[in-house]
Amino acid sequence: MISIEYYDENIEIPENNPEFFISVIPKIIELEKKVCGDINIIFCSDNYLLEMNKTYLNHDYFTDIITFDYSDNQLVSGDLFVSYERVQDNCSLYQVSYGYELSRVVFHGVLHLLGYNDKETLEKSIMSRKEDEYLSLFVSRETRRC
Repeated sequence: MISIEYYDENIEIPENNPEFFISVIPKIIELEKKVCGDINIIFCSDNYLLEMNKTYLNHDYFTDIITFDYSDNQLVSGDLFVSYERVQDNCSLYQVSYGYELSRVVFHGVLHLLGYNDKETLEKSIMSRKEDEYLSLFVSRETRRC
């Protein structure tokens, strides 16, 4: 059984549409020919995610998402920790709406669960192309604008 859950860790998220991700994430995973398992989306503050980044990845910088992958063969499962503040800042930086940027960040995390990486230039290019592909499939163009 598919379980996609939402949590707030030390922050309240006013602009949230869990139904969208609950319906879209399994479709993305299915399009990648895998099976959706348990996925948790945890919203948190910049500082909370910074501490996780230091503790678990030895990185001392802010990020918009950290993904913990618990997938097993074809069953895709994991935790997506999303910084609400980074998503908001990215909206201004990229001149896109909150909903569009949040979708991009969550899709990025799901792509990590599917086995995509973004450490090397070629990997980043493939991942960006996949993000764009799923954004164009599931997020209306009107949603993109600020």
